[in-house]
Amino acid sequence: MRVMTWNLWWRFGPWEERQRAILATLRELRPDVVGLQEVWAVGGRNLAGWLADELGMHWTWAASELPGPWRSRLPDTEPDRAVDVGNAVLSRWPVLDRAVLRLPAPPNQDDGRTALYALLDVPGGPVPFFTTHLNSDVPASALRVRQVRAIAEFIAERRAGSSYPPVLTGDFNAWPDSDEMRLLGGVRTAAPVPGQILLDAWEYADPAQPSATWDATNPYVAKTFSPTVRVDYIHVGHPGPRGLGHVRSVRRVGHGPVDGVWPSDHAGVLAELAGGEG
Repeated sequence: MRVMTWNLWWRFGPWEERQRAILATLRELRPDVVGLQEVWAVGGRNLAGWLADELGMHWTWAASELPGPWRSRLPDTEPDRAVDVGNAVLSRWPVLDRAVLRLPAPPNQDDGRTALYALLDVPGGPVPFFTTHLNSDVPASALRVRQVRAIAEFIAERRAGSSYPPVLTGDFNAWPDSDEMRLLGGVRTAAPVPGQILLDAWEYADPAQPSATWDATNPYVAKTFSPTVRVDYIHVGHPGPRGLGHVRSVRRVGHGPVDGVWPSDHAGVLAELAGGEG
């Protein structure tokens, strides 16, 4: 099963040209399941829905309950001021169930971030799949720790009934050695949910591979003067029977222009997991 995560940079930059580059990238990569962040929707149109239609996939999405802080960042040239933002899941297989978790945040840092759960009807057994987008304030590690704890409990409530381990994707806005990312594995610190292990797929990667998903070689990132770092992740629970769900490979994707247009300010991550190919 080919699993991907990708932040699509909402309606920022040349979003119409980027939309076509995003579609072209997904067509080339052919993921089975994709967790998407910063998806836009307005006037009955939804970027995830459009991508799903073009790719012949199923989809579900969750809008932010507080789009105001996002809308305030739109350029004056944006014609649709009521545009929404949210997370989405694209799936080769039908979505059997879904749920949304509102992530905790104090009022002065709350922009309606969520975690989205989709139970996927994969041949051989359902797959509990999650995608999320944590707070992006640079010095907000303590808040992201709260959000990760909430997500871990959200997963624990929905992981039963499947031999396939839970899969968590998303833009965590956090460096790999941060407190919030160490929490998920339960290896370098105590896990929020005892016994629940969610390993970073990149632990299985060739260390020589380029890993940064927020990379200053991307012109959109270069304008921010930010350091180059990996902030987008795929985490997978402990493998099921006969290694079901174990990580076979992982790599960075979507990093480079398509017909001269960079698809997003983030690169994506693509992992191949055992089982569920169907």
